[in-house]
Formats: sequence, C-alpha cells, structure tokens
Amino acid sequence: MKTNILLVGHGSRNQDGNREIDRFVDIWRKKNPQWLIETCFIEFADVLLDRGLDNAAEGARRVIVVPLILNAAGHVKMEIPHFIADARQRHPQVEFIYARHLGAVEPILNILKRNLRKVMMAMDAPDPKSTGVILLGRGSSDRVANGEIAKMARWLFEESDHELVDIAFTGITYPRLEMAVQRHVQQGMTQIAILPYYLFTGTLIERIKRQVVRLKVQYPHIEFAHGQYFGFEEEIYALLNERVLEASGELNDNERRMMECDGCLYRQEAEADHHHHHEHSHNHNQEKADA
Repeated sequence: MKTNILLVGHGSRNQDGNREIDRFVDIWRKKNPQWLIETCFIEFADVLLDRGLDNAAEGARRVIVVPLILNAAGHVKMEIPHFIADARQRHPQVEFIYARHLGAVEPILNILKRNLRKVMMAMDAPDPKSTGVILLGRGSSDRVANGEIAKMARWLFEESDHELVDIAFTGITYPRLEMAVQRHVQQGMTQIAILPYYLFTGTLIERIKRQVVRLKVQYPHIEFAHGQYFGFEEEIYALLNERVLEASGELNDNERRMMECDGCLYRQEAEADHHHHHEHSHNHNQEKADA
C-alpha cells in the first residue's frame, strides 16, 4: 500500500514563517527518506488544504494527514477534518487517516526547560526565586487549547525552582502579556523570562519582540529576556515521527499506553527500570497516607 504523508502547517502573513516550515520539512524528509512527505498550509500560502490533500492523494492508496500544530483548537478540531471529508469524496479510492496534533506532552516540556535555561543564562543566571516565567501563547476561543498551555506552565513550575510561572496570550483571550508582567512586578519579581509558545516565526513573533522592547522602557528596574520559538528542535521531529507511526498502526499496544502516560511520574520511574506498570489511580505515597 503506497502511503503519502501530508504535513499541515498553519501559515503566516510573514513569509519568513512559511519558508521556515519549508526548510523544516526538507530536514524531516532527509531524516525519513522512506516516507513521501507533502506540505500544505491552512492559510496565507500558495498550497492550501484542498490542493495539498489532492497532491498527497495522487498515486496513493493511503494519506496520513499530520497537523504541525501545538494546540487543538478550531483548525485541528473542525477545519482540517472538514477538508479531509471533502477530499474523501473527491478521492474515494484513497484512505485518509488523520493523525494527532503535537499536543502538550513531555517533549514540549523538554524544549521549554531548555529554552528557560538559555534565557536564564542570558540574564547571567539570576535567582529563580526572584525570576518570574511567562509562557506566551497564541490564544484561542477554545478553552481546551488554552488549557494545554496552562498544563505546560504547571509542569514547568513543578520541574523548576521558579515560584511564579504564568501564562499569557498574544490575542483572542486573556491575560495579555502586559497584565501578566504587571502581576509579576507586583509579586516582587526582579527578572522576567518570557517563553514564546510558538513553532515558527511570523507576525506574532515580531509583535512579541516589540512588546518586550516596550516593557523594558515601562519597567527599567526589571530585567527582561525572551526565548526562541520551538522550530527545528529535535523533539518536534521525533513527535511527528511518533504521530505518523501511531496513525499508521505501527505502534504496538504497549507503546500506545506509554504515550497515554506522558508526563506520569510512574512512567518515568518504570522507564528507568525498563518496564512500565501503569495504574490510572495514580496514588502517591502522601495521597495514600491522607486516605
């Protein structure tokens, strides 16, 4: 069965962002020469979803559609499935399989931790107790998508010595960056690390840079530094490989369970022992003592 893979990027009015995705896909192809990988975008590009699906369907018996998107909002939940449904009508001989988006998972946390370390070093390694951290996402009208960023903020808090880890959004929902910074200043933070929760550059990344410049003027006694978007990190490539294998049925039941346990302390302990006995009760010792 000939299988083609269609990677769906968001697209940006800033063509540098679209070109970055093209370069990203070139690298992904080289890492996986066994796969035929096509690319399309949701908006602001030449090859959009309908054309991308048609291109991927040509000569194929199966197409795996992989969203290169961090959070599951309207594009992931409604728009892409709508276009896939139309493509099934146009290409009834082709099986279209919709893979999962990247999600709020352990590899994304690893990128955030690494980016935070870089930002802290850029500020000459200040005390994390007096350094606030703000995860800055795109923002959505979908509360689940916004909640995925909140989940990552909580995970980052639990794996760092920072006493204040917040979220903010560049649009659609709140709080915005300026309000989050105001809260950090009121809480006595003397440094603030801003971590963009984005995959590639674009108009919003440029907006964030301008916002940080203004904040430095507004709060001259506060040290600000911001990290980079995720882009070409190895974890993103590995996640995409995992999504393809999962969608194609090439992961066994144990591997799927391991993915479902992502972020679980018991999984991490089990991996160290080369086995995994996962119970969904997730009772910690203290929880047992409190029962």
